[in-house]
Amino acid sequence: MQYKESTLTNNNVLSSEMKIAYVYDVIYPYVIGGVQKRVWEIAKRLTKKNEVHIYGMKHWDGEAIRVRNGVYLHGVCEPKEVYVDGRRSIGEAIYFASKVLLPLLKENFDIIECQNMPYFPCFSASFSGFIKKTPLVITWYEVWDDYWNDYLGNKIFAFMAKSIERWTSKLPAHTISTSKTTTDKLTRILGVSHTKISTIPLGIDFEEIGGQHGCEGFDILFVGRLIKDKNVAVLIDAVDLVRRIFPTVTCGIIGDGPEKKSLRKISANLSKNVFFLGSRCHRETISYMKSSKIFVFPSTREGFGLAPLEAMASGLPVIGIEHANNASKDYIIHGLNGYKAKNLSAKVIGRYMMKLLSDIELRNELSRNALEFSKSFGWENIVDSTIKVYEAVLNTNR
Repeated sequence: MQYKESTLTNNNVLSSEMKIAYVYDVIYPYVIGGVQKRVWEIAKRLTKKNEVHIYGMKHWDGEAIRVRNGVYLHGVCEPKEVYVDGRRSIGEAIYFASKVLLPLLKENFDIIECQNMPYFPCFSASFSGFIKKTPLVITWYEVWDDYWNDYLGNKIFAFMAKSIERWTSKLPAHTISTSKTTTDKLTRILGVSHTKISTIPLGIDFEEIGGQHGCEGFDILFVGRLIKDKNVAVLIDAVDLVRRIFPTVTCGIIGDGPEKKSLRKISANLSKNVFFLGSRCHRETISYMKSSKIFVFPSTREGFGLAPLEAMASGLPVIGIEHANNASKDYIIHGLNGYKAKNLSAKVIGRYMMKLLSDIELRNELSRNALEFSKSFGWENIVDSTIKVYEAVLNTNR
């Protein structure tokens, strides 16, 4: 397939068109997640003036290359399981990294952007960029560092993972960080110069959210992958405490994951209070948000946490956790658009839940504040900031 080549003008200013490649193993909407949604939302908006490609695993039937909303999607290999036993698969990451290199080398791009996790594809993108003289931008969602010890449970493997993480941070011409928490860790822990980092959060599609109508709602709503770090078990314990005061309290849980079976087991005596809704498309999820009262997000590890922000844009106050590895805390302003529990405690979370459920006036005030706060996170603003980074990188690397 032939593509137009983009060019630079001679006056150190970019022409209206760039040719941009995004590299990430899974592609939205074939696999749902915050990282792939960010890539997709930016990519489809950039097609107004640029030629945009996304390289990932082929999660669709038919041709390996397809065009969707003006974006070229490249399925470079057959898909592998991204998670094995609840953890990101190292084998899948290496497999994809090996398969994406040749397709990248076959094309000429102005910018390649890779997502930091799962690291190995960043090295393929970096090598391709070196050969083709194309600058690499890496977007970082999280810095794990010592968290690798807990995640892998093996000191040798953790040391190797931390080393790979540090090497990855040295690869790009410029780094995009999605939160202040991640920016701080990039500079403080990995030693990335603040002059080489731009902090650009994820965004919200207000048009899509505004166009959705409410459906069956819940008093409490959670949206996310059912994995250990999301701490849904703590949420269930909090609901159990709240139902002693509010016997009919309801909690909807949207998402799937390796913890689902155990979560169902511990909530067996809460069949009239806790409801597992499984995975839902984005529009359905927004409909549930717009019909519910409070969004509770007890995660202790988030690179950004798009779901709580979308909940705010749907008019929900958010209850989250104050934790060093939880970047979603950055946009929860305690007492204004929600509450932050200082530690992971069912009692504390339950207390905030009861406070909002019992005081409609307070809940409505925080709801209005949450909606107003979210307005600065429109995707158009995010895209404008991102394109300025690309332009600066290209002008610097001419």
